[in-house]
Amino acid sequence: MRSALMRLSFAITTMIALAFLVPLAYVTKQIAHDRALAEARYQADAMVAALASAPGDQQGALVRAVATVPAGQSGRLAVHLVGNPTVGTSHALTGDVDRAAHGRRSLTVDAPGGVAYLQTVVLDGDRTAVVEVYVSDDELTQGVGAAWLALAGLAVLLVAGSTLVADRLGAQIVRATRKLAEGARAFGDGDLHARVEPDGPPELRDAAKSFNRMAEQMIAFADAERELAADLSHRLRTPLTALRLDADAMPPGPIGERMRQAFDALDDEIEQIITQARRSAADRQPETTDLVEVVADRLAFWSVLAEDQNRPWRVTGGQEPVYLPVSEADLVSAVDCLLGNVFQHTGEGTGFEVHVSARGLYVDDAGSGIADPDRALRRGASGAGSTGLGLDIVRRVAEAAGGRLLIERGPLRGARIAIELDPFAPEIPPPRATRRIVR
Repeated sequence: MRSALMRLSFAITTMIALAFLVPLAYVTKQIAHDRALAEARYQADAMVAALASAPGDQQGALVRAVATVPAGQSGRLAVHLVGNPTVGTSHALTGDVDRAAHGRRSLTVDAPGGVAYLQTVVLDGDRTAVVEVYVSDDELTQGVGAAWLALAGLAVLLVAGSTLVADRLGAQIVRATRKLAEGARAFGDGDLHARVEPDGPPELRDAAKSFNRMAEQMIAFADAERELAADLSHRLRTPLTALRLDADAMPPGPIGERMRQAFDALDDEIEQIITQARRSAADRQPETTDLVEVVADRLAFWSVLAEDQNRPWRVTGGQEPVYLPVSEADLVSAVDCLLGNVFQHTGEGTGFEVHVSARGLYVDDAGSGIADPDRALRRGASGAGSTGLGLDIVRRVAEAAGGRLLIERGPLRGARIAIELDPFAPEIPPPRATRRIVR
C-alpha cells in the first residue's frame, strides 16, 4: 500500500507539473523572443533618430551615425538607402529589403542564424531608407535555458516533495493497517486477549475500535454459551443422583460394581464439563495433549464394555507420544465419539481395531460400514437414531489439530473413521510425561 501511494502521488504530481510547466516553458521562450525583438526596435528607432540628424548626401556622416548605435558597433545594424550603397553589416536578403522599402512598413524576416528587423524610414526629399537590425538565435533565446533549468528543478522538487509526503502519510496508514491485521491474526489464532491500539487515519481508528468491541462481544457470547452448558450439565446431577441411589441399592456383584464405577466416571465427567465451561474464554491458554495417553485412558474404559459384549479388539502403535494442540477434554470427547460409534452402530460381538501413531488415530470395525459419509458428517443428521453430533465433534477436533476427519471402508470390511494428521506439521513439544499403550 505504501509503494502504491507513492506511485500514485508521483504520477499525479508529475501530470500537474507538466500541465503547468510546459505552457510556462513556452511562454518563457516567447518572452525572450519578444524581448530581443523589442531591443531590435529600440536600436532601429535610435538609428532613425541618427538618420534624421545626419546629412543625407554624406556617406561618412552616415557611417558615423551607424557607429553611434550599439547594434552598429557590434556589426548587427545596416542602413539601406535606395540608389546608394548599404552602410553597415547586412544579414537580410535583398528581396526582403526591397519588399520593406516598397511597402514602407516594418518587417521581421528570417536571416541566416537568426532574424532581421526591417524598419522603413522616409527621409527628406521623399527618399526611402530601410534600417536593418539583426538578431541572432542566441539573442532570441537568451536566458531561456536557465529559465527552463529552473523550471525543471522546481518540477523535480515538487514531485520529490509530494512523493516524500505521500510516503510519510502512507507509512502512517500502513503502520496502522499492519497493527490491525496483526491484532486480527492473533485473535484468530486463539489469543483472545489481542486488542488493537487505535492509530492512523480516522477510518482506521474507527476500524480498530470496532475490532476491539467485536472481540469483547465474542468473548461475552462464548462465555454466555459456556455458562449455559454449565447450567445444563448441572441439571444432569439430579437424575444422576437418583440413578446412583438405585445402583447403590443393587446387591454386591460385578454388575453393580461396574454400574457404580460408571456413575463415578460420569459424575467426574460432568464436574469437569462444568469446570471447563465456567472458565472465561479469555482466560484459556493454548493446551497440548498426548493422543497416545488419551487413547490409553479411554480404551481402559471401553474395554470393559467390549468384554461384556464379546467384542474382539486390539490396538496397534502407541510406542511414541503424539502431541496435539488441543485441550485434553476436547480430545477425550473425540476419542469417546470414535469408540462409542462402534458400540452404538454395530451389533454385539462385532470386533474393532485401533491404531494410533504420528499419522493419527484410526478406528476400524467389522460392521456394515457407513453408506452415506456425507450425510454422516452433517451436524445433527443421523440415520441411526443418534444425535448426529459425534462425527462433527471429531471433525472439529481433527481440524483444530491440523488434520482432517477421514471416513472410508476399512480393512475389517466395515467402517474406518480416523483423525488423520498432517505428516508435514511441525513437531509439538511435550507438556508433561506420558505413558504408552500396553496391552
